[in-house]
Amino acid sequence: MTPMLISAMSPGQHRRHQKITAPQARLLLLDAQGLVAAPTGAADASRLYELVERMGFVQIDSINIVDRAHYLILASRLDRFRPAMLDRLVEQDRLLFEHWTHDASLIPTKWYRHWLPRFNRQRTGKWWRERMGPKFGEVVAHVRDRIAAEGPLLSRDFEHDRQGESGAWWGWKPQKAALEHLWRTGDLLIARRDRFQKVYDLAPRVLGEITQAAPPTCDEQIEWACGTALERLGCATPSELSRFWNAISIAEARAWCDGALRAGRAVPVEVQPADDSKPRLSVALHDWQARLEGASRPPRRARLLCPFDPVLRDRARAGRLFNFDYRFEAFVPEAKRRFGYYVMPVLDGDRLVARVDPKFHRDKGVLRIARLWWEPDVDVSESMASRVEAAIDRLARFVGADSWSIGRTSVSRSKRLDA
Repeated sequence: MTPMLISAMSPGQHRRHQKITAPQARLLLLDAQGLVAAPTGAADASRLYELVERMGFVQIDSINIVDRAHYLILASRLDRFRPAMLDRLVEQDRLLFEHWTHDASLIPTKWYRHWLPRFNRQRTGKWWRERMGPKFGEVVAHVRDRIAAEGPLLSRDFEHDRQGESGAWWGWKPQKAALEHLWRTGDLLIARRDRFQKVYDLAPRVLGEITQAAPPTCDEQIEWACGTALERLGCATPSELSRFWNAISIAEARAWCDGALRAGRAVPVEVQPADDSKPRLSVALHDWQARLEGASRPPRRARLLCPFDPVLRDRARAGRLFNFDYRFEAFVPEAKRRFGYYVMPVLDGDRLVARVDPKFHRDKGVLRIARLWWEPDVDVSESMASRVEAAIDRLARFVGADSWSIGRTSVSRSKRLDA
């Protein structure tokens, strides 16, 4: 095969590509991301860790209108998941650590060394110096020395010398900027969260000897980033591989694809879209057909997906594979929203069939669904409607709601299951 096969192909070469239909690509993705396996049964620490490793990482987000994103993502895959299980993997077992992919995420600790190149890149950033002013070095040393002497600390444990300014990121006090700088560069890690506030500590005190691991070579980093990404996507373009971990460039991912194709570790495919877009020249796992044959069929049940679910993270890709146009509208002015503040898509089997606009009113113990929208091409049957109601009911139980409602229709539920 010619070099740069993915980026430059003659029309005649297209015939050499195996065709992957949108339903096949969906099944590969859903299986890789833990949304094909039955979510029933025991949910112990071992099963939960295996799920996170299978997915690659779980994104964290501060919005709590229903529940935290990382909890919702896992609850859609394991019926008996409870937040304390994940917290233990992070804060006690240290099998997961919190850091940056495309955003803050929980990542298997065994891959920690692959964050070392990212730490080094962050050390040269100018943003941190601008936030901390001319005494940059003194601020950083002061913050690090206090944590070294006193143990884990939060941002609020440091004096605030920017009184009257916003608490948002652009109004960070110098000490908060120093904490984030030290975290982004690997000097500090997140020991735990206290009411969702980060508690920082020295990296070796959090993860021990693994923080002293040798960084990967450039080739090792590219192989890890692309190989693990393809396992978790099933088939992908070089750009999609690059963006999965946000650890390498598109050019590096493209070069990896060409090498993997020549070595037979991947095969060239043409992914047929579910929408009106053009087919995408991609690479797939060399055994993608066998994986499809061995994969279970998606269970006949509906699941409410968190807006930060990995299946939805790449909005354009979700549009192509599911014919589902999704935009997260929390940061859109209310008057310009099409749907709602925190809309959760509804996955039924392998199709995104609807979306709901939920809010958990904790003071009243009610999960309210302001509205449910069915996708225009969905033939809504009584059984499908029942599956969606069952999914809402499971979400209500998970967050601890005594009842839930759609519009003006209220349904009483039993209290939250024991953690």
